[in-house]
This record gives sequence, structure tokens and C-alpha cells, in this order.
Amino acid sequence: MKNLSWKKSLLTGTLCIAALFSQATDGYFGVGYGTINKGLAGAGVAYYQGSLINGNPAGAVWLGKKYQLGVELFNPNRKFTVTGDPSQMAGTFGLASGTVKSESKVFFMPTLGANWMLGEQSSLSVSVFGNGGMNTDYPMPVFGDLSSESTGVNLAQLFADVTYSLKIAENHSVGITGVLAYQYFEAKGLNYFGAMGLSADSENLSNKGKAGSTGVGFKIGYMGKLAEGFTVGAMYQSKVYMSELDEYAGLFAEQGDFDIPSSWTAGFAWDVTNAFTVMADVKQIFYSGVKSIANPMLPSLGMAMGGDVNSLLGTDDGPGFGWKDVTVVKLGVSCSAVEKWTFRAGYSIGENPVPKSELMFNILAPGVITNQLGFGLTRDLGEKGSQLHFALNYALNNDVSGVNPLDPPANQNIKLEMNQLEVEFGFSF
Repeated sequence: MKNLSWKKSLLTGTLCIAALFSQATDGYFGVGYGTINKGLAGAGVAYYQGSLINGNPAGAVWLGKKYQLGVELFNPNRKFTVTGDPSQMAGTFGLASGTVKSESKVFFMPTLGANWMLGEQSSLSVSVFGNGGMNTDYPMPVFGDLSSESTGVNLAQLFADVTYSLKIAENHSVGITGVLAYQYFEAKGLNYFGAMGLSADSENLSNKGKAGSTGVGFKIGYMGKLAEGFTVGAMYQSKVYMSELDEYAGLFAEQGDFDIPSSWTAGFAWDVTNAFTVMADVKQIFYSGVKSIANPMLPSLGMAMGGDVNSLLGTDDGPGFGWKDVTVVKLGVSCSAVEKWTFRAGYSIGENPVPKSELMFNILAPGVITNQLGFGLTRDLGEKGSQLHFALNYALNNDVSGVNPLDPPANQNIKLEMNQLEVEFGFSF
């Protein structure tokens, strides 16, 4: 109990919990990965304890032999509201007025990881984790496709990371990760874009079922203790180059290309006391490097409506979701003053990647969350190092409003709105 009486432990633990509740998500990426990291709202690039599941590859060598399992319940709540009736004028694309909620609300995602020491100076680890829940299922033909009773998309990604981590000095390490990825995508209710002549390949635009693609990338990282109790960390993940989604070559730019964006993260962890650590990260995600995500809907779709074949859906410079690069700041604290217990909390605040001018397409993928809270705890179970972990994340409700650019006579307004709740249980030994 760190030589504290039970009264002192109770008081210190209470103060820790009070500090944890100080006041995002990262576009279509999770706020964090693995139960420990989620409890910190994704903070901890310099905190090796959370490095096994999609963390800083330089941190794995400090973990020792470790196995970790987890399962997450993910509950996103998405809806959109259109105000103003469509003009129904020729050459416009109006939407029915009203509020519609997505019916897909519950997803399960497992994680697992293992780290083996290769002597005292290096380690090899493997982790498998998902990135999912990017799903909308609106119970109506939002975009006028009467061949489908509902409208929406489903994107799910599975990653397998293989990491080599090496101590290069007494308090410094580096790591490199090979990233293997599989994703599947499905879209329904979009055939009316083809009927209007807005797709370069209307046969591979919508309602084609699940299409899969595979890809590879890499990640490199550094972690080092610069002073007693003060550690810095940094990592870079490359773009993951994915094979094309041929079944949706008429939807995504570059004939169905949908790569996974690159990113970098840097931060520090400071042990204020033996039982209390604070940490902060800055992360940037480069959505602009993937045309199918970053290309704006306008002017391309407007030009396509005017007959420009080089601006059709599916072409190299065709319309996308218009997402911009985002910067995210993550703050986290960890407190282990109570015997056998560790408490964590974090706050993540980021930029909304969806501009007001791009809301029409983003009805399909309303990733507008900017603020997210995290809380977590760990219970030591025995002398052999086994632990039970828990994390709770809540993404605060956010909405973005803008006009429907494809029906200017109607002056329609579109509002996208989203919040989400995540609960994860983990076990390590």
C-alpha cells in the first residue's frame, strides 16, 4: 500500500478520483486503442503502459512479457435534419425535409496483443485490433434511390501490427511496426447519383454488398526519459496503401481507392509523484492525403451536373467527403495511490474534419465529434502481474449546420449531429 495507512489511502484515492474528473474523437479513427489507452482518452505516446495495442512502438520493450485481451461495446448515435422543402427545379438535388436517425447503434470490437522479450534489450510484439462503427443506416431513401429502402454506408477495418522495439541507451528506445490492414465497405441507397449521370461507373456505385481490400504501411517511434520522472515520446504512421474497392469504383475517387491516412503524434508523461502521472499529446491526421476522403463535393459534383466527365464520381479528381486535416490535443492522468487500483481519466479535443460546405455527402459519414472524455481503472489480481481493466468514453454531442449546395433555389439547411458512448473491458497477464 506504499506504506500508507488505510485512512491516508482513502483520502489520497478520493483526491485522485476528484482530479481525474477534470474536464473528441479523431475523425473516423478511435479516440484510443486498448483499454488502458482508452481510459486516458488516447493520451500516452510517452506512457509505455498503454503501448501494446496500436501505441508507440518504442514503448513495447519496457513492458516485459505481456499478453492482453479486450472487448469493446461501441454505441454511436447519428442523425441529420433538413429544413426547407426542395425546389424540385431541373438540375437541382434537393432533400426531403425532416429529421432522420441512423438505426445502426451497437457494435462490438475485440482487441488482443502479446509482447515477448528478446533478451534484455529488445522485444517482439503482435497486436490485432479493429477500427469500426463507421456505419450509417437511415430507414429511408435519403438521396432518392427507390431501389433501396434505406440509405447508408458501412466501413470496418482490421489491423495486425508486428513491432520490433529496441533499447538504444539506458533510458531511450526506438521501435518499428509493420502494419497489415484489411477493410470492407458497403454502400446502399446511392443509385440515383448514377441515374442523374453523375458517376463514371454507375454499375459499381451502390448496393453492391460488402467489398474488401488489403494494404500495408509502417509506424516508427521513439521514447526517452529526459529527466527523473519525465519521459517524451513521438511516433509517425505512414499512409496505409490499400487495394481498390472495385465494387465501388463509381463512388470513390481514383476508381475505388480508399487508403488509410498518415498521422504523427508527440507528447510527454510526467510522474508528479510515485502514484500520480500526467501526460499530454498532440496528434495530426492527414486526411488530405486520400482523395476519396479529402476531395470536396463542390465544385466537382456541380461541374459533373454541368456535363464535365472529369468531375464524375469515381474519377481521379471526382467528389469526395471534403474532409480536412485535423489536429487533436489529448490530456490524461493516472493515479495508483490506492493499493491494487489504478484510476485514469483523459480529455481529447480536436478539430471537426467536416466543413459546413460538405454536409450533403457527409450525411453518410457524420464524423463531426470534437470533444471526448475518458475514464478508466485497473485492478491488480495477483502476484503474477495479471490485471483487469475497464474504460468508459463519452464523445460529447456536436452538430454542424450548412446549406444544401445542390439546391440553391430552395435554400435548404442541413444539420449533422452525433455523440457516442464506448465501454471496454480488458485483461492482461
